[in-house]
Amino acid sequence: MLLISRLILILLFMIYLLIMSILRFSLQPRHPKHVACVARNFSRLARIFGVKLIVRKPAGLNDAGPYVFVGNHQNNYDLVTMTAAVQPGTVSVGKKSLVWVPIFGFVYWLSGNILIDRSNKSKAFGTISAVADRIRKGHLSIWMFAEGTRSRGRGLLPFKTGAFHIAIQAEVPIVPVCCSNTHNKIKLNRWDNGEVIIEIMAPIPTVGLERSSVRKLSTDVHAIMKKRIDELSAEARDA
Repeated sequence: MLLISRLILILLFMIYLLIMSILRFSLQPRHPKHVACVARNFSRLARIFGVKLIVRKPAGLNDAGPYVFVGNHQNNYDLVTMTAAVQPGTVSVGKKSLVWVPIFGFVYWLSGNILIDRSNKSKAFGTISAVADRIRKGHLSIWMFAEGTRSRGRGLLPFKTGAFHIAIQAEVPIVPVCCSNTHNKIKLNRWDNGEVIIEIMAPIPTVGLERSSVRKLSTDVHAIMKKRIDELSAEARDA
């Protein structure tokens, strides 16, 4: 009964949210402010999932940015957990195929997110330069899942370097965003699914770094995030 009730509530909430987003964003299409708005609305679903979200943010983080946020990508539940940490003036960078997801894909594009063609490397590198240029000129922050795919319980996967190329070219800090483990944690037929802790970490400067430093920067950030994710997962599990 709980499972069915939750599924109905989730479906109704998402239909309402997507319709309202289309109506609202159509008045000012692809404005960066829309992304944080729709992200926070999706995070409200956490209550329906029986999850208590705890979001931590460093005192020195400037909402205006610009930053390159790098989060760990676990599963589809990121849509209601990691979205709680999306900061104002931030857009995400996602694969071009997302636009073909019925309704959601249109809202994703309409809200101002950036779509890249990962299957075409030459176009992807051109997009990286274009994104870096947008960050510099528009004072825009971006959000990327550096693993490039969902980990699905395999831990933090190796990072792709796109986010780090962008940060170095735009000369903006990398900001790791770590979410405690959600693999096999959330069950729709269980009333209380415990805590999920999301921590926005301190910015890591990139000014002065050469493009040859991309791989080292990626490896260092991966190590920092892996350690913190393990700590947050242990804390959430004990809670």
